[in-house]
Amino acid sequence: MTHSDKPTPLRSRASGPLTGKVRVPGDKSISHRALILGALAVGETRISGLLEGEDVLNTAKSMQALGAQVQRTGDFAWKVQGVGVGGFAQPKAALDFGNSGTGCRLVMGAVAGCPISAIFDGDASLRSRPMRRILDPLEKMGARVVSGGEGGRLPLTVQGARDPLPITYKTPVASAQIKSAVLLAGLAAPGTTTVVESEASRDHTELMLKHFGADITSVQEGQHGRRITLVGQPELHGANVVVPADPSSAAFPIVAALIVEGSDIVLSDVMTNPLRTGLFATLREMGASIEESDVRGDAGEPMAQLRVRASKLRGVEVPPERAPSMIDEYLVLAVAASFAEGTTIMRGLQELRVKESDRLEATADMLRVNGVKVEIAGDDLIVEGRGHVPGGGTVATHMDHRIAMSALVMGCASDQPVTVDDTAFIATSFPDFIPMMRSLGAEFS
Repeated sequence: MTHSDKPTPLRSRASGPLTGKVRVPGDKSISHRALILGALAVGETRISGLLEGEDVLNTAKSMQALGAQVQRTGDFAWKVQGVGVGGFAQPKAALDFGNSGTGCRLVMGAVAGCPISAIFDGDASLRSRPMRRILDPLEKMGARVVSGGEGGRLPLTVQGARDPLPITYKTPVASAQIKSAVLLAGLAAPGTTTVVESEASRDHTELMLKHFGADITSVQEGQHGRRITLVGQPELHGANVVVPADPSSAAFPIVAALIVEGSDIVLSDVMTNPLRTGLFATLREMGASIEESDVRGDAGEPMAQLRVRASKLRGVEVPPERAPSMIDEYLVLAVAASFAEGTTIMRGLQELRVKESDRLEATADMLRVNGVKVEIAGDDLIVEGRGHVPGGGTVATHMDHRIAMSALVMGCASDQPVTVDDTAFIATSFPDFIPMMRSLGAEFS
């Protein structure tokens, strides 16, 4: 299956300058974690700016199924009454995460520390994605996989540990999902649970655990790594969380404004956590005009207003150690690289092969079908920018929201329109993407 039951194709064509001020949706990573930690806390958690896309709503439903009270109180405003660490109840039905690997994997960690069993399931795309790297450390902590698909694929049943064990675990790759699953399971274990990363991944879980009252420390390990230590069995307390705007979602209007001549847009409240802003750093190296103002923070997460103006971009080499800070943004970076002058080399993209689709191959296909010269060399993506993109192609999205949005951004400045075969899955992360881009001046039809 490579598209939704009712495909929604869309065509993007070159527009006039993009202008205006918008706020992209709340950060998906923060939204998932606020719901999960609110459910594991004692007392009430109030969340504002929550991303109300399908992925996050499925996490909210799973928290309800596990015994927490979760209520929408207004636009992007939610209230969670938690059950406490280790307090999840046996769900009556399978937990369905739709397209969300993040929600599924984090909740696996939270369930692994509770003496209950739960069935984890999702859509056809999620069922095809490997879970073994998450399950390995959880099994060391005492959880068991009772049943599941080949290679730890969904649907699978996880039996949480009655007496979870604290462990020291070195992650095989830089992965915030693996780290977070271990830390969430470690909440219910006595003693200290430690995660060692040779390369630092996103630290949203650590920052939010601290915000909810956990005793957690993070220190440098080697040149690029971190050692994170969590003291188990805390009493987390309910907290207020303001969810910043998602830099991964902001990436799409940012690149669109950079490549459409004469554009000048402002994005408010965008998260500027340095472990999430690899794309901004790369675009600036390419010559992009991205200015920050009104810098502030909440729950440990910095945010700022960004002004983005059309810029002449040049090709650059992106080092592999930057990948964890921009792993979801390489697709739209490849679009920017297509409009740049010169060659852009993106190194160390192996993690793109195990996302919603094989994003490395899908990104190359998106560029090729629109006349861009591109090559995959091992785990590196090499894009030959010529300052313009011929366009005229139809992009297969493979049920992947980021491919769909990246292709629509490409069409905003290509010589000929770009057609996307199915935009239905954009709703998983950015429900208002199409009307928001139209409000800035993009021409989608």
